[in-house]
Amino acid sequence: MIWIAFAVCAFTIIYSGSKLSKYGDVIAEKTGLGGSLIGLVMLASVTSLPELVTGVSAVTFANAPDIAAGDVIGSCVFNLFILAAILDAIHKPLPISAKANYSHILSAAFGLLLLGLLVFAMLFPQYNMPIKWIGSISILFVLTYFSALKIVSSYEKKQIKMHLEQLAEALKYSDMSMREATLKYVVNALLVIIAAIFLPRIGEQIADLTGLGEAFVGNIFIAFTSSLPEVVVSVAAVKIGSVDLAIGNVFGSNIFNIFILFIDDLLFMQGPLLQYISPIHVISALAAIIMTAISIIGLVYKAENKKLIWGWDSVAMIVVFIINIGLLYYQS
Repeated sequence: MIWIAFAVCAFTIIYSGSKLSKYGDVIAEKTGLGGSLIGLVMLASVTSLPELVTGVSAVTFANAPDIAAGDVIGSCVFNLFILAAILDAIHKPLPISAKANYSHILSAAFGLLLLGLLVFAMLFPQYNMPIKWIGSISILFVLTYFSALKIVSSYEKKQIKMHLEQLAEALKYSDMSMREATLKYVVNALLVIIAAIFLPRIGEQIADLTGLGEAFVGNIFIAFTSSLPEVVVSVAAVKIGSVDLAIGNVFGSNIFNIFILFIDDLLFMQGPLLQYISPIHVISALAAIIMTAISIIGLVYKAENKKLIWGWDSVAMIVVFIINIGLLYYQS
């Protein structure tokens, strides 16, 4: 039964996720907000709900802070792996970074900032001073997250104004109204949310059969299953030609994931959450930092050819991902 339940959730996410990308693209066009911002805010918040649900469940019911932290940090690594291994492979003929908007560099940089704060808090817990029971670094997560939304939004609006005439000529969805697109987006988002709520719980039950530690399971298996919505939505976005929507979803999900750690910390009443987790999570956090830095280089350099099916930046990110899994397994 557990495998049937997994298949039902996966099918729902695959079907509704593909629709979500299309209607998100329509909303981006109709509102003039741009694919980068829609991916950062709307798609990222929906596709990151499994991480939110898993984290809340782990700290409130299971008293498993390592599962909560591992799911969030591991998902950041998996999201970047999705960008490198899957999205770049299906985007032809150029590397996906060559077609992406420069605004993603802002999102990626905020991701680096948040991951850097996270590593600092884990390596130097004495400086993550509690405010009541919440770590002070978690408060910085909130401030940085909303600063990212404001700054990326401001940048997108400036870019839209600069290219208004070109955008008007490139309208793809003149036959669909804003109301229709919004309604269909909400319906498919709810379906993804419902499936996403059940998916991590099913993943935990399957993961129990492996007998591995909570930190490893959280970073690998739970993170993989909870990243399924990002895979489906981002792949669907690339297939309809909305590269910015897909990349915005990846970087936006990573920013939102670190914000989720604040929510987990808020609900974890024993003290600052990051002081109760295994040091092994530093490995994944550093891997996410390195992979994000590589992706920024790729976005700026914009290579015009691929090595086999990937650009050089994607190959480098895949190598870091493999090393990360090896180190986690060795340390677990």
